[in-house]
Amino acid sequence: MLSRTADHLFWLSRYTERAENTVRFLDVNYQTSLLPQSAEVAQLGWHGLLSISELVPAYTARHGHVTPQKVMEFMVKDESNPSSIISCLRAARENARAVRGSLTTEVWETQNQTWLELNRLLKNGALERDPSQFFEWVKFRSHLSRGVTVGTMLMDEALYFMRLGTFLERADNTARLIDVKFNAVGESDFYHWSAILRSVSGFEIYRKVYRDVIQPNRVAELLILRPDMPRSLLSCMKEVMSNLAMVSDDRTISSYRNAGKLCAELEYASVDEILANSLHAYLTSFLDRVNAIGLSISKEFLVPS
Repeated sequence: MLSRTADHLFWLSRYTERAENTVRFLDVNYQTSLLPQSAEVAQLGWHGLLSISELVPAYTARHGHVTPQKVMEFMVKDESNPSSIISCLRAARENARAVRGSLTTEVWETQNQTWLELNRLLKNGALERDPSQFFEWVKFRSHLSRGVTVGTMLMDEALYFMRLGTFLERADNTARLIDVKFNAVGESDFYHWSAILRSVSGFEIYRKVYRDVIQPNRVAELLILRPDMPRSLLSCMKEVMSNLAMVSDDRTISSYRNAGKLCAELEYASVDEILANSLHAYLTSFLDRVNAIGLSISKEFLVPS
């Protein structure tokens, strides 16, 4: 496969996944903002949302004081913000258009329709009218895109590069969520912990796995080390490994070796050790390594940055 084609497919999936994760972060903040809490705690929540995507300086320069309405507009509608929903879905659609011949009709039409419908919804005030319903729509379109891709694409390199983009982006976003939210919520704050779990579709999974009240250390274990949790760091890295194996027969390349090392460390890690040695330091290191793997994939398979 041409490296430029692989690059477009990889980023098509990354941007679609990024849009979904952004609305998940927005939704958990919006839902928790409806709970009884002080103005200071609410302010920290919205500030934390910007921190997850490293957008505090960009937001402050544009809007100054942090307010829920301005943060939502910045993260959804602001085209100058590369991580906003409109920016991500536009980039996903443009990448899809560039490799239209490598996609099935269903995959292209799903991406194109998402972009057209997004513009219609934003123009008609859907975000302001009911933020939660709008966020659910974005998540549904991401699920639809992923399902159509797996259900209609030939199982060849095109699909593997798309899957690589999806799971590398998901690992990055899950780690950012845990890092920002874990220390911002009190240990006994059931409603906030349940909202965090719901933001990664993990509330029912937690109940099924642990059958107990929500405990922070178990939330960390679920979202970092459980191989059967679809959005956990270990689950994502296993998918990255399996798809890297499908696009290359050379197991000595740095992206494969680095992904393998990180996957093995997650597989044999203990949540007690991680928490004892500083969760923030662990997740910071994880994000650095995921970023390095992404750069290696770009250098070894895609169009160099």
